[in-house]
Amino acid sequence: MKRSAGQDPEITARWRPATRAVRGGTARSDYGETSEAIFMTSGYAYDSAGEAAARFRGEAPGMTYSRLQNPTVEMFEKRVALLEGTETARATATGMAAMSAALLSQLSAGDHLVAGKALFGSCRVLVDTILPRFGIETTTVDGADPEAWARARRPNTRVFFLETPSNPGLEIADLRAIADIGHDAGATIVVDNAFATPVLQRPIEFGADVVCHSATKLMDGQGRVLAGVVCGTAKWMNDVYLAFARHTGPNLSPFNAWVVLKSLETLDLRVRRACENALAVARFLESRVTTRYPGLASHPQHELAMRQMAAGGTIIALFVPGGQVQAHALLDGLELIDISNNLGDSRSLMTHPATTTHYSVSAEVRAEMGITDGMLRLSIGLEDPADLIDDLDQALRRAGL
Repeated sequence: MKRSAGQDPEITARWRPATRAVRGGTARSDYGETSEAIFMTSGYAYDSAGEAAARFRGEAPGMTYSRLQNPTVEMFEKRVALLEGTETARATATGMAAMSAALLSQLSAGDHLVAGKALFGSCRVLVDTILPRFGIETTTVDGADPEAWARARRPNTRVFFLETPSNPGLEIADLRAIADIGHDAGATIVVDNAFATPVLQRPIEFGADVVCHSATKLMDGQGRVLAGVVCGTAKWMNDVYLAFARHTGPNLSPFNAWVVLKSLETLDLRVRRACENALAVARFLESRVTTRYPGLASHPQHELAMRQMAAGGTIIALFVPGGQVQAHALLDGLELIDISNNLGDSRSLMTHPATTTHYSVSAEVRAEMGITDGMLRLSIGLEDPADLIDDLDQALRRAGL
């Protein structure tokens, strides 16, 4: 029926990505609302005690508790799964809840995880400090070197975990090569796809098994709410992930799900426009400072990036020679671009990773990740790129560059 077309796999399979972003997962109530409803409820009523028991046994359709199912959250999950090309998805309260749950749901004491060394700061803490507390062995490798992944494998390796492009250095991992190496070892491939989004890259098409997002970033795109999502096969979600989520409760609120659900309608437009802006800004920056951007031919993995991604992304890394003092001077000289550790916003944002997003890891780990005191991360938004370039030009001159 037309009212539930967004939930019908036979219909949604025919839709192209832009249509899925607007209509995928939509389930209308009897009121026939055009905009998805927010179901602010923690529980559900049953027509009989027998129906309640049948739902809890999984023998009857329907929801039991909003820690497990909620109509608004389910619409968000179905839409993200359609965009990522996975069978299913489960929403979480934050991006880090998604990363943590995706790993902890499938790792036990005595298991081994291999991770790319270039990760978001909290992900490195998760890999280096938190997982080992539970008896999980971890190894970090150069994510851009497939042979490093192969050498790190052990008989007890269960998971490969990586992000590409990486945060904040924009290293590109060869998804197909790493997936083949991991699968040969019997490992599950978990990819953080927050920087690219399914608009630019769908890791599942390159062999990934599980795809995670901080939906706080580009999926929301306007700096309003926290959200995360884990995507994978129905079997993995039901057999591995669901029990962990059921009993630990990293669930997303219906209101936040609704906010990001509405943002997904414009995800394709926003990401593509921000990528165009980022390329223009990166070309300007490259003439003034050392600049790393996957869309530039100067990026050491430009060809790989362009094979895996539809564009260079919305994030630029730049390096000033004067260390933290000069990096902070550049930040303080900005008039339009905001100093903020967030990213993926419609507003352009810049931060100094060594003293913000990656402050929680040691100086040694930052050095290993290539995060110098002179590195800055620039998240490009939807402003006129000429205005962004003007602002960066005057800030660079103020900083002596």
